[in-house]
Amino acid sequence: MFGLGMPELIIILVIIVIIFGAGKLPEIGAGLGKGIKNFKKATKDEENSEKIENKKEDKKED
Repeated sequence: MFGLGMPELIIILVIIVIIFGAGKLPEIGAGLGKGIKNFKKATKDEENSEKIENKKEDKKED
């Protein structure tokens, strides 16, 4: 995993807690989760719209 072991991950986590504080971490996590969810939804919507366009073009060619 990118050459990061458990000690490096713990150090990174400690630094994040020091910078943002323990109270902010749930808010940051929730925001990050919403961002990932929206990104997945947008990519899925884009794939669906491309499939629909391809089907319409195939019907026009026939």
